[in-house]
Amino acid sequence: MEKRIRILTLVLLLAAVAPRSQAYNDQRVERLDSLERAVAPWTPDRIDKASDDELAKLNRAYRDLMRGYSVLNGEKSNFYSRKALSISVPKGWEEASYDAYRYLGQNFYGAGQHDSAKVCYLKALDCIKRMDDTEKAIDDALSATYGAIGNLYNEMDSIPQAMAWYSKAGEIFDKYGWNESNTILHYNIGETWLDLKEYKKAKEAYEKALDYAGQSKDSLYIVMAWKGLGRYYAERRQNGKALPYLRNAQDYYAGHPDLSPVFRTENLEFIEDVLSRQKKQFAAFIILAILLIAAATVLIIRIRKHLRDRVPAASGAPSVAPEDIPVLNDREREILDLLSKGYTALEIAEAVNLSHETIRWYRKKIIAKFDVSNTPELISRAKECGLL
Repeated sequence: MEKRIRILTLVLLLAAVAPRSQAYNDQRVERLDSLERAVAPWTPDRIDKASDDELAKLNRAYRDLMRGYSVLNGEKSNFYSRKALSISVPKGWEEASYDAYRYLGQNFYGAGQHDSAKVCYLKALDCIKRMDDTEKAIDDALSATYGAIGNLYNEMDSIPQAMAWYSKAGEIFDKYGWNESNTILHYNIGETWLDLKEYKKAKEAYEKALDYAGQSKDSLYIVMAWKGLGRYYAERRQNGKALPYLRNAQDYYAGHPDLSPVFRTENLEFIEDVLSRQKKQFAAFIILAILLIAAATVLIIRIRKHLRDRVPAASGAPSVAPEDIPVLNDREREILDLLSKGYTALEIAEAVNLSHETIRWYRKKIIAKFDVSNTPELISRAKECGLL
């Protein structure tokens, strides 16, 4: 749905650059009702007998109804488009036929009838080729139709074809320096590429949009390009680069609350997403820092303990010849280690799950092996031998 909204925006904006003689100037419902009453008496017999001047006025009325209903009632708009064509095509009025085909195509496009829309757009192009008008007016009509066909292929996910038609429209915009139209065009191209995760192409399109907007010196178009670049950097998780563009755009929208409400709302959503992501990243950073500090603390404690445990052996071992060091079995080593830590015989018995008498027997045996008189002397001698 978001893609359709962006492309429909381009349809309407490109349609706005069509020849001014064809512009629809905000026809109200009352005006449409009045026009319908005016054309109602025109039966086929009356039309057959009408003069060219009368038919031209009737055709114009049909096309006014076509435009007016294009945003209110697609079926009625199509009905009056065909009414207009039933007059303009036989008369060879190419400009009027182009107008009707273009709106008919636009209505089919909006209804998702892509094949019918394509047929109408191509017929509109044929009319343009036969139009007897100034080069600029013809190019104006061509660019609008090229853009509409590009949108059609875009909606059909035929991206290469869409870009080819967009390129045709862009060439005409460049020819006349229509920077505003080029801004819109490249903004929408950027949106298309970003939806497809083609990030490099999206950035290039948005930057072109900003360049054209700068040449136009129109704040609205500059803000449109800012919004596009902000979205691009947000998608790339480059929050620091995204926020300045998005906030600049928001400042402008805040000062113009009645302008581009859809863009303003979308821009706010981008800002909220970026800020939310920043908060999550900061929280994750804090948690990671705490875990790293805890891990480092544990590692330092273990290293210090290891070094402390190794000091007696390193310093005492050289004072006793290897052949003078008593040989102890595993149980004797275990009991010697516990004695060195200050354990009593009763505590050692509980620790190794032996009886108190057995532990006393082991202690006497170890004291005898070291040829000492008591436990303190035993601990001292064991350290000299490098066993503690």
